[in-house]
Amino acid sequence: MKERIAELLNESLDVKKKTLETQIEVIESISRAIIKSLKAGGKVIIFGNGGSAADAQHLVGEFVGRFKLERKALGAIALTTNTSTLTCVANDYSYDDIFARQIEGLAKKEDIAMGISTSGQANNVALGLVKAKEMGLKTIALTGGDGGKLAGISEINLIVPSSNTPRIQEIHITAIHIICELVEVGVSS
Repeated sequence: MKERIAELLNESLDVKKKTLETQIEVIESISRAIIKSLKAGGKVIIFGNGGSAADAQHLVGEFVGRFKLERKALGAIALTTNTSTLTCVANDYSYDDIFARQIEGLAKKEDIAMGISTSGQANNVALGLVKAKEMGLKTIALTGGDGGKLAGISEINLIVPSSNTPRIQEIHITAIHIICELVEVGVSS
């Protein structure tokens, strides 16, 4: 068991090192885009499925609550938290439409739409980003592997250099924490 633990930790470290080599500018671009949006009166609208939905909600909690600094609440919404809306749209339209319909009803041009999908292939996340793009929002995707279909839609793409879902999720949460810290400092200056 100890050998397997060491193997998994080393695998995680390897993905983090590859991310360090390839994604620093992307994380900076994401942070700058969010700071610009928030300073212009926009908000960050975040969405994903499963673990990515949890990551979306985590990021929103850090923005609306606080990460490290005492500051004003930052505008952010996770599109995964209103079960009545999710089930209504899924029932009346399609599960594929759950994020696009909410973007259409809640978003404005100053906002950021951030879709999270470890594979980059989640159709409902892709359609949410397509709708956001049609409405003139800046779009951001957090993915893994080759970025999937989201990489072809979104303007800024954090693509974790791994196809292993747990490793991708670990980098997503690390990136989210880095973004939170940079945004807190950026909106306060």
